[in-house]
Amino acid sequence: MSGHSKFANIKHKKEKNDAAKGKIFTIIGREIAVAVKDGGPDPANNFKLAQVIAKAKANNMPNDTIERGIKKAAGEGGSVNYKYVTYEGYGPGGIAIIVNALTDNINRTAANVRSAFTKGQGSIGTQGCVSFMFDEKGLIIVDKEECEMDADDLMMTALDAGAEDFQEEEDSFEVYTAPDQWSAVDEALKKAGIMPISSEVTMIPQNWVALTDETAVKNLQRTLDLLEEDDDVQAVYHNWDEQ
Repeated sequence: MSGHSKFANIKHKKEKNDAAKGKIFTIIGREIAVAVKDGGPDPANNFKLAQVIAKAKANNMPNDTIERGIKKAAGEGGSVNYKYVTYEGYGPGGIAIIVNALTDNINRTAANVRSAFTKGQGSIGTQGCVSFMFDEKGLIIVDKEECEMDADDLMMTALDAGAEDFQEEEDSFEVYTAPDQWSAVDEALKKAGIMPISSEVTMIPQNWVALTDETAVKNLQRTLDLLEEDDDVQAVYHNWDEQ
């Protein structure tokens, strides 16, 4: 894999993410609604819904909240009008950025995303202009200080559950999976008593890019902050090396 650890960034952002937990639940709630509308309320027969439920549990969403979301979507299926949209572009210094959104108003979302890029001195590109620089992977990150299992045992547990790769970093262990194996590996680790600091299907950059210009850093951070504050935006991926 990239050999670049996201652990420091995750720990740095954890307090901010905890404060944004309400937004995370809102995002997942929308995903549940769309999944139920598209494939029905039974996760045993709706793989997309099963994936969203796994994501919800990885984010500590209460079971009763998940169940309420499914029942609500099943009862009002015809009123769910959210659509998935993806935007790609460049920030300062050629930093590649991918924005995933789930929206009921594409014009509003497109305008907000374009504004975020413009205010950070970046630009929206065409579909596919940067996504080829990323690989979709499940990524499970374990804090060494919180892990009682030794590295070899953790690696074997992960690989036996279907993981593709395992890396030991200075402060963390990183487990990589195929997207469709992520939930199984995540569940296996939790059954073994391992509670990750982060667990998600994400986009992993093939190469990371450092910025040395302070103005470029400030502009890029402005773009990322504006995108993450947008209620329609589900996830933002980039190849900026923040270390």
